Amino acid sequence: MGWIGAGREAKDAEFLELVSGRTGHLYRSACLLTSGDTHYAEDLVQEALSRMYVLWRRSAFTGRGRIDNPAAYTHTVMVRTFLAQQRRRSSTERPSDTLPEPEGRDSDSTLRLTLLDALGRMPPKDRAVLVLRYWEDRSVEETAEAMRVSSGAVRTRTTRALARLRTLLGDSLAELAAR
Repeated sequence: MGWIGAGREAKDAEFLELVSGRTGHLYRSACLLTSGDTHYAEDLVQEALSRMYVLWRRSAFTGRGRIDNPAAYTHTVMVRTFLAQQRRRSSTERPSDTLPEPEGRDSDSTLRLTLLDALGRMPPKDRAVLVLRYWEDRSVEETAEAMRVSSGAVRTRTTRALARLRTLLGDSLAELAAR
């Protein structure tokens, strides 16, 4: 196998470490992006990880042009993949407005389902900016880089997306949060 093969094995081991440490977080973020569509979320995570593996094998994480934070970059790849898929999505596809009932419902499941429903009724870019800014806790600049827009566009979209979310939720959020 030689030293080249050993280098690949080390790279693969590093990639598996990244995957095992970040898959859960990626999946939760993908569920938010897809408005609770768990199957689509799984596909989105798989697509992002497969794209990352190709980059990983090309040595994008070592040497010149190095990516310093592979975990954050993986999230960026996932968001970009989501946005690209939303642009290409067939007009004949219709998302379902019902979610399967989870076993052992938590006390906040109604709130969670209400938020997922509201996110699902928002445009994909609005969903993406809210997930990146408030779920991923990314800065305006990091969000702008992930979405390939300016920082000003992120600020504007965030303000408008939050206003849309408040309109969609109306008084129901206060009622659900008070329970």
